[in-house]
Amino acid sequence: MPFLHVPPSWQLPASQATPEATYWNRRRLIKTMVGAGIGSIAVSLGACAREKTIDPGLAKTLGRPLNNVQRNPAFDNLDRDITPQAYASSYNNFYEFGGTKNIWPNAQDLPTDPWQLEVTGLVKNPTTYDRDDLTQQFDLEERVYRFRCVEAWAMVVPWIGFPMKRLLEQVEPTPEAKYVSFTSFYDSEVCPGPAWGFARNLPWPYVEALTIEEMANELAFFAVGIYGRTLPKQHGAPIRMVVPWKYGFKGGKSIVKIEFTAQQPATYWNTISPNEYGFEANVNPEVPHPRWSQQTERLLGEGTNPFDWEKVPTRLYNGYEEYVGSLYA
Repeated sequence: MPFLHVPPSWQLPASQATPEATYWNRRRLIKTMVGAGIGSIAVSLGACAREKTIDPGLAKTLGRPLNNVQRNPAFDNLDRDITPQAYASSYNNFYEFGGTKNIWPNAQDLPTDPWQLEVTGLVKNPTTYDRDDLTQQFDLEERVYRFRCVEAWAMVVPWIGFPMKRLLEQVEPTPEAKYVSFTSFYDSEVCPGPAWGFARNLPWPYVEALTIEEMANELAFFAVGIYGRTLPKQHGAPIRMVVPWKYGFKGGKSIVKIEFTAQQPATYWNTISPNEYGFEANVNPEVPHPRWSQQTERLLGEGTNPFDWEKVPTRLYNGYEEYVGSLYA
């Protein structure tokens, strides 16, 4: 009997995908037009997202080009446009550097050179990677993923990196390993934290965790780049977690330590408010946050007021049920 592939509901036919040359050339076109004095413009090329010129100060934060990285076609065709980088790189949570969304200027204080990532705990091959190892020891690819914040806003991002399971293969967890914790950079001398009354009592450093089965899932990804370049500091340079079926707070930034454990680790938001931020934290429209519904989400766009953005229905597991549903059956 012949094999029949039934595409998932969110996947578009390859014929509707934006050609790679168009994706990159539209940025070159914008640069040329702005250089000619035309100013802010919007460009629509094929299925491209709405464009916006990038603030010169923000542009200086956007990393160096990562050349010869191919997009993985299995994670390419979505039913949404890629979010313009001018929006995605200027609307971020990074609580180590403050509580506002316009955190990118403060985040430039993050020291990323040199950088070391320690992998330890219940593994056969404990390892320490430096910053160059992260882009040279692993085959990099680009994946276009939906991103869903627990605050009910969303975007679509072209991440560059490698599957987490590649690191698993190198360090070889022991049979006793059931969980994996991810610790973010923290130095009280350079990380002021948010300007909230209880900020002094927050459980720094930021720690997130997955089960080992979640880390081994095909979707689980370490990002070292975004939009064709190395990660900007506001996105969690030089390496961050990307787990697109979970709410964004599960994606720890600027990781300095990965530890394999037998017991479930304590994590940042789950420690602060366990009734609001679960350990599992899968995107689920039927499970409301105590203070708002998760039935819908707003797509990151022009302006800083989410209520001005397009509202769309939330999907179970952020639309990735075919990849991860079996983990929670």
